[in-house]
Amino acid sequence: MIQEYDLVIIGRGAAAFSAAIRTSEITSNQASIAMIGFGPIGGTCVNVGCVPSKYIIEAAKVVSTQRNPRYPGIKQSDPVVEFGKLMESLRGAVEEERKSKYEDVLKFYPNITMYEGRASIISRDTVKVTSKLGEEDIKGYNFIIATGSSPMIPKIEGLEDTGYLTSDSVWSLNELPGEIGILGGGFVGLEIGQALHRLGSSVRIIKKHDTISRGIEREVGSELIRALENDGISFLIGRDVEKVYQRGDKKIISTRYKGKIEEIEVDEILIASGRKPNVAGLSPENAGIEYSDKGIKVNDDFSTSNPLIYAAGDVVDQKYRLETLSAREGAIIASNIFNHSSKGINLQEVPWAIFTEPQLASVGYTEDEYNRNFGKAVVRTIPLVMVPKARILREDIGLFKIVADEDTGKIVGIHVLAPYAAEFIIEAVIAIKNGYTYNDIIENSHIFPTVAEGIKLTSQSFTRDMTKMSCCVE
Repeated sequence: MIQEYDLVIIGRGAAAFSAAIRTSEITSNQASIAMIGFGPIGGTCVNVGCVPSKYIIEAAKVVSTQRNPRYPGIKQSDPVVEFGKLMESLRGAVEEERKSKYEDVLKFYPNITMYEGRASIISRDTVKVTSKLGEEDIKGYNFIIATGSSPMIPKIEGLEDTGYLTSDSVWSLNELPGEIGILGGGFVGLEIGQALHRLGSSVRIIKKHDTISRGIEREVGSELIRALENDGISFLIGRDVEKVYQRGDKKIISTRYKGKIEEIEVDEILIASGRKPNVAGLSPENAGIEYSDKGIKVNDDFSTSNPLIYAAGDVVDQKYRLETLSAREGAIIASNIFNHSSKGINLQEVPWAIFTEPQLASVGYTEDEYNRNFGKAVVRTIPLVMVPKARILREDIGLFKIVADEDTGKIVGIHVLAPYAAEFIIEAVIAIKNGYTYNDIIENSHIFPTVAEGIKLTSQSFTRDMTKMSCCVE
């Protein structure tokens, strides 16, 4: 007999759990929910994304601070890094988070049934679950696809034979590579690259383009590259990787640079060229769902071309792939289904961050985006050194940039490269969401001294000469 559920969720990461929990709250645990997935429960963020990456970033920061004390009078020390023990503790932290925030949470929701296996869509209201125990069909009145994403592996001659790491597999390392070549320099490559460098690896980031990622303010991205180069990371820009091969116990990355072949010798290769939506094997076309290699196409309310089926998270064809965005989408879909609403998300109000040091945090339009779409941006940029707290921290690489509408003064984008930027970018979100102008920011007192004060100082620079202001001038 085929089991039927009020809601069938394919996936069991952030979007899936958020949708299941919100559905349970709305229906007082009366809605029957099936959640289908395989591999470690919790999806990308807790297992191979946010949790392990931030753990190793913070550990590496401790090492870096001891080796490079910021203040006179504090002697430099050379800490011993037992990399195997560090990685063992990292994996332990991941297991604890997975247990406490995913596995243990399920006990509060008896209406959720977990299926271990791979799902494939066979009709508009039925999926097939394939597991070690065999196959089982499940019917649903509503569906959410939340299968996430996986590392995108470029087609490079010799790569499969030589072997490589990804942002999913790097956490299984027990020995620190002496030299590592990172192919791609987006969010993941920069975060992991700086962490491994600070722990003792020689890191070379190999990129074709001189920008970090599409959609980042160019001057902010350039400043971040300068900061990382200052930290000791090598950026090899303008390189086309032609092939990879093994020579002895070394891996050779053969690149073309300005018409000439240049070979880069490393101990390990990390692929950091982005992620792809997990659609393979799902057969969404059997339910009339439109999709491409960029992901599943959704409407503003996250419904697909089949109105019974929604999609959320990294599997969706959208600008950002963020754990917080995935979770928000899952909750909104649950409300759209069971409260009969049609809510969406304005992606211009969604913040994102790169957890390097300094951190890059951003929300809203870049200057180029706003000019291209509306043709009337006015901007102000101040260097980090104009912020008193930054000088106290003895940090001098970074900047604040505000993009505003020229006619109204409303803030439409804020982009920050600074210590703790990820901690205070929410002020920018609130400003954009509520239509604040730079004068609205000016008229609210900020805590002194904080790095966050840079947002107010940048707002003040729209109306006065910052070099003629004393500290805390209102």
